[in-house]
Amino acid sequence: MEKTTEQLKQLQPVVMKQLQIIERKNRIGQAYIFEGKKGTATEEVAHFFVKLLLCEQPIDGEPCNTCRSCQRLETGNHINFHQVYPDGQFIKVAAIEELLIEMSKRGMEAGRKVYIVHDAERLNAKSANKLLKFLEEPIGEVTAIFTTQNINAILPTIRSRCQHIAFQPIPKHLLLDELRNQGISASLAATVSMVTSDVDEAIALTKDDEFAQARKTVLKLIEATLSKNVHEALLIVHEDWLPTFKERDQMELALDLLLYAYRDIVAVKANPTAALTYPDMKDFFVTTGLRLTYEQLSKMLQAVLHARKTLHSNMNRTLLMEQLMLNLQEGKSFV
Repeated sequence: MEKTTEQLKQLQPVVMKQLQIIERKNRIGQAYIFEGKKGTATEEVAHFFVKLLLCEQPIDGEPCNTCRSCQRLETGNHINFHQVYPDGQFIKVAAIEELLIEMSKRGMEAGRKVYIVHDAERLNAKSANKLLKFLEEPIGEVTAIFTTQNINAILPTIRSRCQHIAFQPIPKHLLLDELRNQGISASLAATVSMVTSDVDEAIALTKDDEFAQARKTVLKLIEATLSKNVHEALLIVHEDWLPTFKERDQMELALDLLLYAYRDIVAVKANPTAALTYPDMKDFFVTTGLRLTYEQLSKMLQAVLHARKTLHSNMNRTLLMEQLMLNLQEGKSFV
């Protein structure tokens, strides 16, 4: 369902204000890069900006939604607006050529022309070069919008000619509200909100048996490392952890989830009302925080961070986890 302007303002308050000021002060640039991770409403805000730029009578930085231009955009047949999408892995040269033909036509509609290049990091050198000359010397009033999840993946020749609009992750309270509205428990919602800020992905994770098992295994290990001896922790590593997290990306997520647990302990030690990744573990974390010093907890956090970093050096995962358990034990007994 299409988001309203008010919803977009809630999701991206800074970006929306920035775009509205650009339109109000008539400081419209030739090209923009909208950079935002999945779920940050990048595409929706891009379409809002297109409508605002083409609206015949914008009101206080918002499109009127009633003029002929707004109506044509709603029905998808505005002659001055074009979009380019990847075809397979790349944005093909033919797609850019077709765009340039359309943008160069003397259309019936007067005024500004706007185009969006979606997933612009998929422009290869050939398609980017085709676009460059038009980007530098557009015919008439033209605004380009490039959307991407990673600005550094866009070719420097394109990047250097654009204004960067950076999207922030969705405010956590809005994501948590949406998850609770879906009937998801507060504990599970809190955990998935640390893994992703995309609502659809978060909902999918809450229904994923593998994620539920990962969470359970991580909490089982955290209890063992903090309240039992190193032998018990090593047993869980071999019987539960390693069989559950066989792939590197699974191990990466598991170490992140483990790190969040130690952060929870530090957070609740500093502030008993702190928001936690594992609210269902609060009593255990409070008790643990009382008997461990900040120095001890810091050493344990560093041990998990080091393991996370070492994972990328292709170290044997069994050895990595055994070493981590010994380092955590050393942190726990450190005085």
